[in-house]
Amino acid sequence: MNSYNYYAPTRVLFGAGSLGKLHEQAMPGKKALLVISNGKSTITNGSLERTKSELEKAGCEYVIFNKVAANPLKSVVEEGARTARETGCDFVVALGGGSVMDAAKVMAMLAPQPSDDLWDYAGGATGKARPVENAPLPYIAITTSAGTGSEVDEAGVITNPETNEKIGISCGDTLFAVLAIVDPELMTTVPPEFTAYQGFDALCHSLEGYIANIANPMSDMVERTAIENIGKYLPRAVKDGNDIEAREAVAFANTMSGYSMVACACTSEHSMEHAMSAYHPELPHGAGLIMISKEYFKFWIDKHVCDERFIDMAKFLGKADASSPYDFITALDELQKACGVNELKMSDYGIKEDEFMTLAKNARATMGVLFKYDPAETTDEEIAGIYARSYR
Repeated sequence: MNSYNYYAPTRVLFGAGSLGKLHEQAMPGKKALLVISNGKSTITNGSLERTKSELEKAGCEYVIFNKVAANPLKSVVEEGARTARETGCDFVVALGGGSVMDAAKVMAMLAPQPSDDLWDYAGGATGKARPVENAPLPYIAITTSAGTGSEVDEAGVITNPETNEKIGISCGDTLFAVLAIVDPELMTTVPPEFTAYQGFDALCHSLEGYIANIANPMSDMVERTAIENIGKYLPRAVKDGNDIEAREAVAFANTMSGYSMVACACTSEHSMEHAMSAYHPELPHGAGLIMISKEYFKFWIDKHVCDERFIDMAKFLGKADASSPYDFITALDELQKACGVNELKMSDYGIKEDEFMTLAKNARATMGVLFKYDPAETTDEEIAGIYARSYR
């Protein structure tokens, strides 16, 4: 495709030390719901105190909401939205990784709506897909990890454990953050394994976008940049979390992969992993993507639907002499080994071989929209086969 529709209205402050510039920005309200995880990372690394100080310098009050876990839950988002309403918050600030940002932006959407039930506004298998009636609260994203690109896209992925659904929820252009702060100094304390998981999540956004059937000049540009930076710098960031040059490059790649989802889209690999972690919420999203990635991309290579694109991606990952689509699989495998994540097993997270068709059907039922962007059509049997060949 040589045309594209691109709208990314978020102001981005990027670079080491950029959190310290928050108070200099125009705030979109007077009282913030400050959303953090249910862990201790923002407390121990000092980013929470720094953010509170920045909001105070900007003349803003805040209410802390600290209940977001990995794979954020519908019930927690609903509670956050109620908290915002009941305490009179007029904007939302997310301080955390992809889960926190996803949850916070959906809280911002839900808070002004007449229904407290998030699934009234969700799609997927059981969502009612009601249009929102009121504009979302303004939302600021301060990312402390490099994985989802959620700081610059307009959707949040939320899990409903009652229905085993993990669904991307949005209300269109009104759910972009008004401001995003991408400060690699906030990422130095992310443990090596999660640095790797998050980096591969960002990588897969761009790999999938590059082979999507709606790929275009804008998406090609940001995806190539993301793939090159992750291929070159992610192993360094995993090896030494204090390597600021590497952290900055991976953070930049992550934001570019967020733009990939705005200019283009993910494909069914993401739907497949969301099904895995919907049923097994202890599975980190990036780890699940790593587990299925090689067999997923081999599936498309064997169909010969975009051979040159795989050769391109092999070169982006540093294999300059690539001449075969399978050179991409070699490069991907080498990157996984360099980051120490090539031995991940589905079985370690409780996934069993008799689940594959259930997962395939769930992926299509809950996030079937991403299958539309695949290079060609697939069957449930083919998707189940990818899980089966990935299984260990």
